[in-house]
Amino acid sequence: MRTQTQRSIPTATVVLSVAIVAGCYGPAVLHSAGQDAGANAPGFQAYSKFDFVPGEKVVAFEDFSQDAIGSFPARWNTDGSGEIVTVAGKTGRWLKLTRPGFFTPEFITQLPDNFTVEFDVTVPPTFEGRALVVALVQLEDLKLAADWRTAPESFLFTVLPGTTEGSSEMSSRQNGDSAAANQATTPQLAAKNGAPIHVAVWRQRQRVRVYFNQEKLWDVPRGLAASAKPNTIFFSLPEADPELAYYITNIRVATGEPDTRNKILTDGKWISHGILFDVNSDRIKGESYGSVKEIAAVLTENKDLKIQIVGHTDSDGDDAANLDLSKRRAASVKAALANEFKIDASRMETDGKGESQPVDSNDTPAGKANNRRVEFIRR
Repeated sequence: MRTQTQRSIPTATVVLSVAIVAGCYGPAVLHSAGQDAGANAPGFQAYSKFDFVPGEKVVAFEDFSQDAIGSFPARWNTDGSGEIVTVAGKTGRWLKLTRPGFFTPEFITQLPDNFTVEFDVTVPPTFEGRALVVALVQLEDLKLAADWRTAPESFLFTVLPGTTEGSSEMSSRQNGDSAAANQATTPQLAAKNGAPIHVAVWRQRQRVRVYFNQEKLWDVPRGLAASAKPNTIFFSLPEADPELAYYITNIRVATGEPDTRNKILTDGKWISHGILFDVNSDRIKGESYGSVKEIAAVLTENKDLKIQIVGHTDSDGDDAANLDLSKRRAASVKAALANEFKIDASRMETDGKGESQPVDSNDTPAGKANNRRVEFIRR
């Protein structure tokens, strides 16, 4: 696949798809055709204080590539309404939340003590609406999704974009009672530039951290009870306006606690699924900073350590193009380590294997996400 996160769709296709969808539910166009919303996204250096590192293995991934435009995704449940759309100026497919209610991915049924959740959300630049609620919930019966608000164990936060800044609230339920709660504002939730907002959640046992783009807004040491076993994720809208809707995509769940130092020094290899790139490009996405910083710290502390950086893709797309892209992406990671973290370039060599060495099936979105990776091998 030519992208680390999602498939590229030609601009003409985006405009056509949006025009069809808009006929039923109002305009889905957030930007003029051909505009690259990614150009407005925060750069790599903006994430210099970003410490988020995804879990070791992707266990669930959703980019809606398996669903038809205009339909509700087959692997989700809702008591509201939504549909898959494409959006002018943005890549991939998005779930547009069109009517109030909850939206939950039914393929997520277990969230262990250590896991990460990531997704992208966007709204029109003129957005003025109600907050999107995101909740990690422990349900006694996954078939009774409507009971999510009264579940005894949950961690909840909101996403409310604004013109120049937005706001978020956080709350927790533990053993059936309300626990921690707070609210804050952040410029990371500004809707005016139209760039997607990257949201990342990191659970380490009781501790829960929430990031919006490069800012860690919530870091709650007792966000979940010690006995909590959240097993699903809910997105919820109390109100919805088809003209000012939320759009979400690239929902990614990974499990396991990052162990970079032990993996590279003891096992001789560290595999990162957290270094992502722009579509059809070797430009590293800003939210990859934490993963790159992890390997940089190991190299800084171990002056004699030399590594080979190897890029891999999934099986989508042309073999030769995937091979070339994987090599260029590995070279970009080397350049970031040398330029941003002052690692001696002579300690690093690069290679790319394209789609030739899969570690998972290429038949599922999660399998493809695991095959899209960067490996660091001790030399």
